[in-house]
Amino acid sequence: MITSNRMQESGVWTAARSRRKLDMTRIISFILLIMITLLMLMPLIFMVTTSFKSQRETMQYPPTLFPDSLQFSNYMDIFSRLQFGTMYQNSLMIAVITVLATLLSSSLVAYGFARFRGKGRNLMFMLLLSTMMLPYPAIMIPQFVLFSKLGWVDTFLPLIVPAFFGSAYNIFLLRQFFANLPEELFDAGRMDGCTEIGMYWKIALPLSGAAMATIAIFSFIYSWNDLLTPVLYLNSADKFTLPVGMASLTSSKFRVAPWHLLMVASVLALLPIVVLFILAQKRFVEGIVLTGIK
Repeated sequence: MITSNRMQESGVWTAARSRRKLDMTRIISFILLIMITLLMLMPLIFMVTTSFKSQRETMQYPPTLFPDSLQFSNYMDIFSRLQFGTMYQNSLMIAVITVLATLLSSSLVAYGFARFRGKGRNLMFMLLLSTMMLPYPAIMIPQFVLFSKLGWVDTFLPLIVPAFFGSAYNIFLLRQFFANLPEELFDAGRMDGCTEIGMYWKIALPLSGAAMATIAIFSFIYSWNDLLTPVLYLNSADKFTLPVGMASLTSSKFRVAPWHLLMVASVLALLPIVVLFILAQKRFVEGIVLTGIK
């Protein structure tokens, strides 16, 4: 009896020691995660705090993390020093049209590759994928010559029209998704008299919300952050996009670069992407899982 009690006490003590060890492991892991998160967020925190500093404080050495006094007027100055509202509007308009055009064109082509059978389909798909290996500088000059002959320089068309012809990467992602949809759904659609376009619109698209949300976010971010294409094609100040305006803050026309205003512009430029990600977060995560993006 005494031996049995001692064994029970020993088992209880061992279980308690295991729980304490597990709790300590969780606490250490939690602390490490907080430290890594703060380290990853440090550039973002520094950007936000610098946007509230005066220009003198941004030039101090060693740099400080927090401002001596909050300069809320910086967020008004950015609109008076640059045509910030016009640039913001231009970028937003181009990004929205680009996203809609990319979703429509890429999904149509991907649906064709996924659902139609025919000779040469795989060869055409491989040729399409091979275009992903072409770097943009390789097509930049012939594309510029083409758009110049069309009279599109200093217009938004070179920034928008290419999106209507799809993207190889997006077509690949959507094709993989459409190919995995059950054939029975389309058989039921045919029995109900639905056309192929009808099945694309009423069956394939509603079921591809996660993949479409992923592509929409990536397309918006690419268009929103694009600097090279607007620099190539836009000459008038009233047509500049946000990245062009932000780049102009570091140009030689400023004797000292206004880093505080540049940080203000960066914070304001970040807002649409954050809002878009919050709204589409659930769909975005589902899309990452379904399409296998790493």
